[in-house]
Amino acid sequence: MSNNRKKRNALLENLAAAGAPAPTTASSMMTANRALRSARDAVDAHQVWTLDPSQIEDTRLADRIDPEDVADLRDAIDANGQTVPILVRRLPDDPDRYSLIYGRRRLEAIRLSDKVDKVRALVANMDDDSALRAQISENMARRDLSFIEKALMARSLVQSGFGNQSQVAEVLTVTKSSVSMAISIVETLGEDLARRIGAAHGVGRPRWERLSRAIQDSGADTAHLTEIAHDARDKANIEIIRNPDLAEEIDISLRALEAVEKAVGTGAQPAKPPAPKTPQRAQPLSLAGRKAGSLKRGPKGLTIALEDGPFSDWLESEAQSVLTELHDRWLKSGGHS
Repeated sequence: MSNNRKKRNALLENLAAAGAPAPTTASSMMTANRALRSARDAVDAHQVWTLDPSQIEDTRLADRIDPEDVADLRDAIDANGQTVPILVRRLPDDPDRYSLIYGRRRLEAIRLSDKVDKVRALVANMDDDSALRAQISENMARRDLSFIEKALMARSLVQSGFGNQSQVAEVLTVTKSSVSMAISIVETLGEDLARRIGAAHGVGRPRWERLSRAIQDSGADTAHLTEIAHDARDKANIEIIRNPDLAEEIDISLRALEAVEKAVGTGAQPAKPPAPKTPQRAQPLSLAGRKAGSLKRGPKGLTIALEDGPFSDWLESEAQSVLTELHDRWLKSGGHS
């Protein structure tokens, strides 16, 4: 195999497997790799093509709720070029046009760029089913889809006729019961409410399940809750506009989730009160009549702080033997280990 061919193979392998979580079983390993391996094998001679972004359509299954900001990625591509190709396939009725399989953020970044006007792409010969499996596997490998995004994806896959819950569970490398629970939560909330709340990264199944049960128990109108979520998002966006420095601190979808939780009488589990702190007692230490440091007892134990100098250097090197000697003296004085 030529060096160029090896490089192209390695490039595609890295594209497919970057960031993939280690499968827990042989079966999940096979499932996670099958679609990406098919994508690799289907690529036209592993050649990287240069395409006009306008030639590429994105008609894929929606796998994200909140559109991601691609400004940083655009700046990186402007500065360094596009290092990782996207994956597309030819449209059967128009060989000069393509359908995106994965790489949406890279494609959008280049569309927004004033410096880069072509997108580097691998072109695969794949049917609808294989393309969808490749998209799902690539998204799962990135490990950044939230619980509710995965739940919406699972429901869409079942509704689209992709497969039953067991087959969807296999593709998503989760259990069938997980898929059933996720779909049940989405159906209770309704897709409009789930999408209006947003991705809520970091919020797992238990909190979404509590909200789902609260909606069922209270008989809350999900259309009204959707309006509440919308208002909460608007307020969060206005807050960010007024104070851009808060952009990194405010999670807009989390604000929407909290507003809906409040409306139906549930919320995140209250935080446990912090354990009372043990009052610290600082005791000055001296050597040869001069201050040498301090001894302090705190919640985590006893701390001796010595001023930097030759003695502290020596004590650092002899700490274990000195501690052992002191411990022996304590035992001889009647202490119990």
